[in-house]
Amino acid sequence: MKKLAVFDFDSTLMDGETIDFFAAALGIEKEVVHITNRAMAGELDFYDSLIQRVSLLKGLPEPKVVEICKNLPLMGGASEVVKGLKSRGYKVICFSGGFRSATKPICNDLGIDADFSNFLHSENGVLTGQVGGEMMYSDAKGDMLIRLQKLLGITRADTLAVGDGANDLSMFAHADIRVAFCAKPILKEAATHCVDIKDLREILKIVDSL
Repeated sequence: MKKLAVFDFDSTLMDGETIDFFAAALGIEKEVVHITNRAMAGELDFYDSLIQRVSLLKGLPEPKVVEICKNLPLMGGASEVVKGLKSRGYKVICFSGGFRSATKPICNDLGIDADFSNFLHSENGVLTGQVGGEMMYSDAKGDMLIRLQKLLGITRADTLAVGDGANDLSMFAHADIRVAFCAKPILKEAATHCVDIKDLREILKIVDSL
């Protein structure tokens, strides 16, 4: 039986928000964190908040981006949950409204089957403050999930979605198993299950109980 598990990246597979780590390197963490928190709570349009936050990263050197992304902290149980789900017949995918520079190395290390995220634009070795990609909009994850389900021949009944913020609502709309992981209230309301401790292994208990 084919099954699909889709995970958010920031504050789900990874313990923190990638863009906040970038902002800290520029000394503007407080300003960016404030915007991030409002976006994840559903108080700001995700696209607008992303454009606004990335614009503040202008001038960050690419080598610093690479260094930060190599040292991002995994969420507790990340490796175990990916291995556990794959052993239970799941394809494991990562959807991120963040950046490929962060998702690619970690997803490769975790053995995740594919990752979908955005790209930070750079010129002459520094960030320009611009971003592009298919994960920039509030409904992007849901749209991509539908496409993957059709491509893989997997129904929503066999789809697990895990996230923490408002921009995960669109993928929750197309999955029968919806886990709000250390999540904002707006996402908990749409979830079938909530995990309130930073241990992704709890998801294996949920899957095994179904």
